[in-house]
Amino acid sequence: MTRYAEQPRREAPGRYRVRDLALVAMMAALSVVLTRYASIRVAIGGIEGIRIGFGGIPNIIAGFVISPVAGAISGALADVAGFFLSPMGSYMPHFTITAALAGFIPGAVYRLLRKERGEKLEVWATVLSVMAGQLTVSLGLTPYFLHSLFGLPWPVLIPPRVVSFVLDVPVSVYFIHAVSDPLFRLRQRAHTSDA
Repeated sequence: MTRYAEQPRREAPGRYRVRDLALVAMMAALSVVLTRYASIRVAIGGIEGIRIGFGGIPNIIAGFVISPVAGAISGALADVAGFFLSPMGSYMPHFTITAALAGFIPGAVYRLLRKERGEKLEVWATVLSVMAGQLTVSLGLTPYFLHSLFGLPWPVLIPPRVVSFVLDVPVSVYFIHAVSDPLFRLRQRAHTSDA
């Protein structure tokens, strides 16, 4: 008869380990720093109309390495914490939802495109995943909310976002590959040593 302590640990689906939660917190903190302090923010009509930076990359990485839900949590945490650390205008929950979706959508699309998880990322799937998130959030929801909430005109919102999209996708894919592959290996090693 084996003792309880000697039996291998089984994870319930949908449950996160402490390492995963720590990684989500680290990615959210990195996202706050990159978004609020290492990006170019352009005010239009007294509100932040355009932000050029790479603060969304850590949230996408959390969505790829852990799960799409982890990417959403990282994005939402980063948006709320970033607002309190460096606000520009009043708090709008619409943008917290878009930040969560920006972390969720790429991870979900990637998992739909690839059945095998936990191995090296493929460039084509990463490009399509990042593009899906950027199209939905950066070119879709964010301009829509800025237009509907603050009345900013579409011709002012869309052209800079198209330019940012063209620049952001390849840079994001490069950094996601540079960081995600070692994190996948580290996470796999940690999970096999716990079993």
